Amino acid sequence: MEHSSGIGVLDKAVAVLRAVAGAPLGLAGLCEATGMPRATAHRLAVGLEGHGLLARDGEGRWRTGPLVATLAATAPDPLLAAAARVLPELRDLTGESVQLYRADGPSRICVAVAEPRSGLRDTVPLGSVLPMHAGSAAKVLSAWAPARPGNGEGPFSERALADVRRLGWAESVAEREPGVASVSAPVWDARGGVIAAVSVSGPVDRISRRPGDRWAADLTAAAAELTAAL
Repeated sequence: MEHSSGIGVLDKAVAVLRAVAGAPLGLAGLCEATGMPRATAHRLAVGLEGHGLLARDGEGRWRTGPLVATLAATAPDPLLAAAARVLPELRDLTGESVQLYRADGPSRICVAVAEPRSGLRDTVPLGSVLPMHAGSAAKVLSAWAPARPGNGEGPFSERALADVRRLGWAESVAEREPGVASVSAPVWDARGGVIAAVSVSGPVDRISRRPGDRWAADLTAAAAELTAAL
């Protein structure tokens, strides 16, 4: 464990939270990541799940739970405050699901959502931890990520990322989930760095295989509103 508070059970619980923040983990992966015995890791994970700090994905693996995002949102955060206004407006304009993602190491976390009130949705629960190797938001966050020498080739080619930077947005079709398409745009901070990606997503049959043609202009306008609030 990286840090020690002197309170063993607390340090172990934090180690479990840190482990699943990178990617969803089953019990074997959790034991490997934390070095804990199976019984200890399972007991802690189930306890954290009971409090909403962990949740299970469709494969039964533990991931960061919704309470983590809720607790983070209680602190003053101008981005989340702006998202509470901008995301519903974008949802109403497009009629589709809207999400806001922040990068977190090898993953991205959904920190705000606005879902259509009816109809078929592309539901991404608040607090979901998603990979950085697929999806339009992953492309946006990767395109403007700080250079990290020695990390090797990333999941997207430099040519693809250069296209994202040139366009100012990215789109994907059935990359993260079959039948789902999305388009994303960057949100910038005052120092000129990309700190988030705002996305519109929905069924391919409804928003087409070229969602950028349909929603990129509205999406980049919403991203500019979020940027202006920071």
